[in-house]
Amino acid sequence: MLGLFATLNLGARALQAQQTGVEIAGQNLANINNPAYARQRVDIQTSLPTPTSVGPQGTGSQVVSIEQLRNSLLDGQIVNESSVGGYWNTQQSALQNTQAELGQFLNTSSTTGTDSTSTSPGLSDQLNGLFNAFQSVATDPTSLSQRQALVNHGQSLASSLNQASQNLGSVNTMLNTSVGNDVTSANQLLSDIAGLNGQITQTEALGGGKANDLRDLREQDLEQLANLVNIDTSTAADGSVAVSIGGTQLVSGQQTLDTLQTYDPGNGELLVRTATSGTPLTLTGGTIQGAIDARDGTLQSLRTGLDNLASALITQVNNVYQTGYDLNGNTGAAFFTGTDAATLGVNAALLTDPSAVQAAGAAGAPGDNTVALALAQLGQQSIAALGNQTFISGYTGQVANFGNALANANDQVNNFSAVNTMLAQQRDSVSGVSVEEEMANLISFQSAYQASSKIITTVDQMLQTLVALKT
Repeated sequence: MLGLFATLNLGARALQAQQTGVEIAGQNLANINNPAYARQRVDIQTSLPTPTSVGPQGTGSQVVSIEQLRNSLLDGQIVNESSVGGYWNTQQSALQNTQAELGQFLNTSSTTGTDSTSTSPGLSDQLNGLFNAFQSVATDPTSLSQRQALVNHGQSLASSLNQASQNLGSVNTMLNTSVGNDVTSANQLLSDIAGLNGQITQTEALGGGKANDLRDLREQDLEQLANLVNIDTSTAADGSVAVSIGGTQLVSGQQTLDTLQTYDPGNGELLVRTATSGTPLTLTGGTIQGAIDARDGTLQSLRTGLDNLASALITQVNNVYQTGYDLNGNTGAAFFTGTDAATLGVNAALLTDPSAVQAAGAAGAPGDNTVALALAQLGQQSIAALGNQTFISGYTGQVANFGNALANANDQVNNFSAVNTMLAQQRDSVSGVSVEEEMANLISFQSAYQASSKIITTVDQMLQTLVALKT
């Protein structure tokens, strides 16, 4: 038999086990709104039996560990999806910002998501307006009002392209700033993960169990880091996690081997490399690469396309216009100045003197409309510099490509949201805290605690009876 004192110890161990269960249930409930927390469970096992004359006799129960309920496969999938989500969310945000910055500049039937109810003309309308204005001058070549209207249309078109170029430059600058800020955030997370590695290994080496709360914090940091940049991880025997980015290991144990750094490859557009070794990194996901790809992909294509459009417009219009004569017999001047969308402008002399518009094909022939008519017809001609498209079709093609890129980003974000929701639900089913379950556990542990206390009370009464027998 165990004896009264051994039975008293049995009751004490039972009390301690049930008290630990109450504490863990309370910990779970306290963190029910903590997204980084994974619920814990107390592992109660039978304590070692004691040999007796009638065979091994149980000595109660004891807590052997506090387990964290996590599925490593789900955690890995969520880390990977964090990189995918960060990439496409940044792409979507960048393209939406571009659309907002350009505003009615993108007002064409080919644009996805533009406001068709606005009365502000888009660039296609302004291009049409310019060539229609040349046609109006050809119809009435001696009219100063028609010439003034032509100059106004040219100035309006130039101002729109100037503003569009400036706005696209602002988005480009914003994306470069985003890359720099995200690199700073990633470096802080790398440092935090290395620090948590040290705390986890030290705590687990001393205590023998798992540092569940510290592991929760580290998992949260890993997911936040994956949102910024794609990562590869591996777990060591001591519980630490090694982190690699772009094939380069940056965290090993509690050491940060290297950090990230932005650099300018020579074109003013920031890329990412390791700070100490200077190794350029090939990234495939996360907000950093999302910003880089949006900047160097769709945004750069749009900027290049607008510059090509402006350059072709300047060249083609001036080539015809410079052969014409104004009402005073002058010739050889340009209609447009500049070289691209940022510098495009109308010859300053025309802004104050519409009679200087060179519409005639010969000097001293104010009624001649040869050049004005050729300029009007230019709007319907295929331009080699624009891929053998007209000015308007070339522009609407650019807008369509932009719209397709934005639509694709929207679709990818929706797909990610669906996958992320599914993974989150699956993880919640494993790691999430349920109020109903924890309340049931509290009642169960409380009842067991009360029953265990009855053991101690009973043994105490038996001891008192035994002492009374000896007096």
